[in-house]
Amino acid sequence: MKGLRSNIAGVGFLMFAVTAFAVVGGGDIVLKGGKAGPAHFSHSVHVEAANTGCKECHPKLYLDVKQHKSVKMADMQKGKSCGACHNGKRAFGVKGDCAKCHKK
Repeated sequence: MKGLRSNIAGVGFLMFAVTAFAVVGGGDIVLKGGKAGPAHFSHSVHVEAANTGCKECHPKLYLDVKQHKSVKMADMQKGKSCGACHNGKRAFGVKGDCAKCHKK
């Protein structure tokens, strides 16, 4: 009986550990950038901190990484791609502080 409890406890711990360290929605993505440098996208920030679900962006705004085409900042300022939410109302705007997303 003692061995059974240990096994159950071990399985429970493993299930917790796997869930705790799981990558949210595909992890972080680095998108090629122009002069401003690459843009860093964190799924965990967008899914957990901003309390959004996958279906808010996929497949309406984005496909998967292999299918996604590059988007220009001018397109984002017109509400496409990141600009659909990052319009200065729902989330910080895409104009202004480039370093929020672009890291050199």
